[in-house]
Amino acid sequence: MVKLIAVMIMNWWKKIVKTFQYSPNMDREGFVLKETPEEKEKIQEQKSDKEPKDNSEQESIRDHDEKKESGYRSRLRKTGRVSRQERSEQEGQRGKTKVSQGEKNADNKEETDSNGKQEHGDRRPLKKPLRVYEAQEHQNPDRVSPYLEVNKKRIFEIYGLPENKDFIIREFTIAINPPVRAFALFMEGLSDKAAINQYVLQPMMLFSNFHEEVDGYLLDYIEKRVLITNQINQHDKFEKIVGGVNYGSTAIFIEGCDRALVVETKGWEHRGVDTPTNEPVIRGSQEGFGETLRTNTALVRKHVRSSQLTTEMFKIGDVGQNDVAIMYLRDVANEKLVEEVKRRIKSIKTAAVIDSGILEQFIEDHPWNIAPQVMATERPDRVAYMILRGKVAIFLDGNPYVLVVPTTMFDQLHSQEDYYLRPLYGTMLRLIRAFAFYMAFLTPGVYLAIVLFHKEMIPTELLLAISGNRERVPFPSFVEVVIMEVSFELIREAGLRVPGILGSTIGIVGALILGQAAVQANLVSPILVIIVAVTALAGFAIPSYSLQFSLRIVRFVYILLGTLLGFVGIVFGLFVQMHMMASLKSFGVPYLSPMAPATKTTGDVVFRVPVFSWEKRPDYLNTREEEFQPNVARGWVKEETKKPGNQKKKSQ
Repeated sequence: MVKLIAVMIMNWWKKIVKTFQYSPNMDREGFVLKETPEEKEKIQEQKSDKEPKDNSEQESIRDHDEKKESGYRSRLRKTGRVSRQERSEQEGQRGKTKVSQGEKNADNKEETDSNGKQEHGDRRPLKKPLRVYEAQEHQNPDRVSPYLEVNKKRIFEIYGLPENKDFIIREFTIAINPPVRAFALFMEGLSDKAAINQYVLQPMMLFSNFHEEVDGYLLDYIEKRVLITNQINQHDKFEKIVGGVNYGSTAIFIEGCDRALVVETKGWEHRGVDTPTNEPVIRGSQEGFGETLRTNTALVRKHVRSSQLTTEMFKIGDVGQNDVAIMYLRDVANEKLVEEVKRRIKSIKTAAVIDSGILEQFIEDHPWNIAPQVMATERPDRVAYMILRGKVAIFLDGNPYVLVVPTTMFDQLHSQEDYYLRPLYGTMLRLIRAFAFYMAFLTPGVYLAIVLFHKEMIPTELLLAISGNRERVPFPSFVEVVIMEVSFELIREAGLRVPGILGSTIGIVGALILGQAAVQANLVSPILVIIVAVTALAGFAIPSYSLQFSLRIVRFVYILLGTLLGFVGIVFGLFVQMHMMASLKSFGVPYLSPMAPATKTTGDVVFRVPVFSWEKRPDYLNTREEEFQPNVARGWVKEETKKPGNQKKKSQ
């Protein structure tokens, strides 16, 4: 505790000392700095507003102002080089000024003691500029120094140069009169070398002397009249500069400037826009997200060309500094939903987030619940449709999957192709998917419950066939089902990990060969092979990969319940599962909405209603704008009813 108080006192004392200290800029190499005529007029006006002073005091202040404004301001004017003799005269003059100023301070000290205030002006006495070795001791390591060598040393410390071979330092001279030294810092592999040579180095080394006179600050002159790239930022903190360089930008440090220029030169290799791998559709857009953040946001903007579509950027990870973007419609999305998404993202404290699956686990409400609470998709058209309905999309740089929140159970069961087909076709697909959803986790458990407890439910001929096939099987039904389920999971996982086209071949051939061999070896019954195969096919019919995983796990729970309690166990499991789903929420939205709790529905939940009936947005989202389209979306129908011919027919 004592050490903590001592550290706090020392930090407080350093801040006070730094506040009352004046840190002038250092001597430039080969040129002097002058003030512009506008600044001279401004200084004269400020002097005229002050109270009249003695002639000796006014002359001292004027000499003091001239020394400060001519020698230490960071404005650059066209001047010639300073000779060695002139430099020695200037240093001698500075020494005299310092002596006279010291005597004046001694006189003013007595006056301050007597009156309590200092009456000699607002400017503090000048200090002699620090040398490079002195500046290294007094320089704040988090901020850019006007000394080029100090900045270079700091860059070496941050990146561990020269051992670290990923970062390149290119020293050069800016072609102005007089020349100024500088260096550029960029990362090998993430930066575009052609862009650096053409848009950064070439303008500064060759084209920067086109103007005979440099007007204004040197850093502003370089930014506005020399560099020709589209994005340039000035930063005085190494944290910002390092973040830009690590993302492919180029940092430019200039002698005599206490800020650095960060120039946009990103140019890494990336995968282009390709077809979706895990969400293919027959009718619909064939574009899928890639690994580049800006490309992914542009794909969504191609579908939603609205000025209300907003993209906000964040940084996640103390080490990784990963870029995260959220996208929503300002005039549609609920304010509280947007604020909750931003709050959860900003509150993440970790070294790095390298995949959207990790980000999903950080922001979901109940990580231990088996149901997926965030939708992950690689289709830009699906993300665009969800944003139009009032949801929020989350993009992570370097990942082709976009997260959409909030989500419900019905969103996980729907496919984007449902909306592109006619209503009857889409309804049929949804009913098949709902049937497959229950078969994916109930079929093995129901089979065991019937065989072990409720044989009277099976027709006599089928019961005799099942019993005859199981006469030579040495294992009980429970062990038989577990062996087949585990074997099929092994085949599925092996098919995913085998590289190339061999994966699907091994999955199909392995299932056929192992199933036939197991039947012939009397390890399992033929009816069980059929049940396991149908269960696996039903699982593959689920569009959401995360929901497939949850059903695969729940399936083993129902196998155990069916073995122990029969249909009573199955019903008990359904009751617990429905209770868990009903109490689950995704970013404040009930997981079974709009069924439980029952809210207003657009009719597009289980059945697919026609597109001209999508009049309202989902009620459970509480969007700002409830209307999705007018009540009469098909305007041509209304126009035809107004035609004279149609009115005559109606009257007849």
